[in-house]
Amino acid sequence: MALWRISISAILGCLLVLAPASGALAQDTPRIDELSYLDRQYMSQQRSHLEDLARRHFGRGFDGTRANDLDLLQRMLDDRVVRPGQTQELQAMGIVMGDLLAEHLGMHWVVYEDRIGRSRALRYKTTENYLFPMTMISRRREAGNDTPVADIYQKAYDIIAPLRPDIPFQ
Repeated sequence: MALWRISISAILGCLLVLAPASGALAQDTPRIDELSYLDRQYMSQQRSHLEDLARRHFGRGFDGTRANDLDLLQRMLDDRVVRPGQTQELQAMGIVMGDLLAEHLGMHWVVYEDRIGRSRALRYKTTENYLFPMTMISRRREAGNDTPVADIYQKAYDIIAPLRPDIPFQ
């Protein structure tokens, strides 16, 4: 019986090693998909959890406006409602910030999968321009970087803004 288990493990191990070499991801070309039902559900739950925290601690929630939402995200960090070790909450903050970027830059959420792994990202139209807001706050905070949320937002905004066409009559 034990020999059979080893054989299955060995076969599965070989398949895992060989699979990337024959797949599209081995060519350094990321695979882009729409968010799955589970992705949308997870992101919705993350937004709700962060909304609950904001209402409980500050008596107000996110309303989709840049000034309010970035201020609220910053207060959650400054008042240590969300701390550097709370990766899920920090990534939920990235979702809220990403929703703002999507709204203001005409981007949309997608699944971006490459050799490194699977991520939720913002894509600008059908271009190959992506932002990864879910980790923009978390990676900084977990590394001890206290860059203000508004600065993180602005840096991301400035990466995509030049790609947008000029609006006539401005």
